[in-house]
Amino acid sequence: MNKNNLLRNILIGTGVAAVGGIGTKLAVDYLRNRDQEEVVDESQEEAQPTSAQEVAYATVATDSVQSFLDASFGDAGRYTPTRPPKVFEYQGQQYMVIWAYDNQKDKNQMLAFAYTDEGRKMIASVGYTANNTDYNVNLGNSPFCVDVNGEQITSGQGETSGAEEVDFVLA
Repeated sequence: MNKNNLLRNILIGTGVAAVGGIGTKLAVDYLRNRDQEEVVDESQEEAQPTSAQEVAYATVATDSVQSFLDASFGDAGRYTPTRPPKVFEYQGQQYMVIWAYDNQKDKNQMLAFAYTDEGRKMIASVGYTANNTDYNVNLGNSPFCVDVNGEQITSGQGETSGAEEVDFVLA
């Protein structure tokens, strides 16, 4: 089975719409990009990573994440997407990372999920404002960390200084 079918299955299962085909990119470049990824022409064969340093990714329609957020958190409209989500596979594992605004708590939120045989698992939740950042991160057994103002957080619950942006990057 084509490994990228797993990415398509995640998109279908979550109701999130992909734009174009599956692409590949160096993980470090993909994860640092805060803008919409370049859309891969669907007529091309689905790309496969050629090294352990690459991700396979689907470019996601940001507005299509709203129904996933509403269904996942049971409070329609609480979270509103604020930047392009990331749905990708890295070293055989599938992930989805969403940046949204929490209208209930008046703060930005980064939510990261890993997809396993047992289903979807939240691996990072980070709420942030210019004054304060709170986090619940469980990335200790993964190659990732959460970057808050240059501070790399791999696990734990706590608070740190405020941030304008929070990134999900390689540790």
